[in-house]
Amino acid sequence: MNKHQAIYATHSNVVTIRGDEAFDAQGNPVTYNEATVQAYIDANAYKELRAKAYPSIADQLDILYHSGFDAWKSAIQAVKEEFPK
Repeated sequence: MNKHQAIYATHSNVVTIRGDEAFDAQGNPVTYNEATVQAYIDANAYKELRAKAYPSIADQLDILYHSGFDAWKSAIQAVKEEFPK
């Protein structure tokens, strides 16, 4: 998650961002709260880390086919434990 995504997610009146400046629908500058934006980024960082760590769909299907549901579940659980919410 980048800063712009976090600004859009935490400040619903922002429709445009140029650099570090945010604007509403009428083009008026919007002051956003840096602490709120950073807190949102920190709280959602695990999502990207998990997405990168999960085995590919092909690998997950291979685990299911060759080792069964419990092995697949263990592989997924290991990622969840490594990158908790």
